[in-house]
Amino acid sequence: MAPIPGSGLAKGLAVTLRTMTRRSVTAQYPDAQPELPPRSRGVIALFEENCTVCMLCARECPDWCIYIDSHKETVPAAAPGGRERSRNVLDRFAIDFSLCMYCGICIEVCPFDALFWSPEFEYAETDILELTHERDKLREWMWTVPEPPALDPRAEEPKEIAAARKAADKAAAAQAAAEAAAAEAPDAQQQEGPQ
Repeated sequence: MAPIPGSGLAKGLAVTLRTMTRRSVTAQYPDAQPELPPRSRGVIALFEENCTVCMLCARECPDWCIYIDSHKETVPAAAPGGRERSRNVLDRFAIDFSLCMYCGICIEVCPFDALFWSPEFEYAETDILELTHERDKLREWMWTVPEPPALDPRAEEPKEIAAARKAADKAAAAQAAAEAAAAEAPDAQQQEGPQ
């Protein structure tokens, strides 16, 4: 069906007339904080305990604004006769927010959930060189990361949780059977004893 000539103009004028009748609202920003959407993108927060220094975030960053330094440490063997292992230890994790374009690729590629979006947006500096934030500042923003949205109640249970629940149920059943067998053993001994 062909559009009626001038219908677009009429829709545009209707929007203009509706807007003209509304009262304007001025947000007094420094005094009143804005209501941000729950998963808004502010800055990138670091959960340092999960970082394994795999360097995926720095390699995938299109702006090369993530700086990571690390060193290797030798971990003694966990069991006697085992061999020593080496692991990376994080020395420096910094993000230059003067270069960052907030694409979120670093957060998406992190396999260990060490990077998160924080809704914090007040981190302006007077000098552009101070927009490189080190891991201490990134760790502080971690506490402002909102909870993830709740799962859909109709969704099926994740496989990991289902497997863990099955193993826990199996262990509980085995323990209950062992306790029942232990409870029956003294009863059987008491019946045999006085003859």
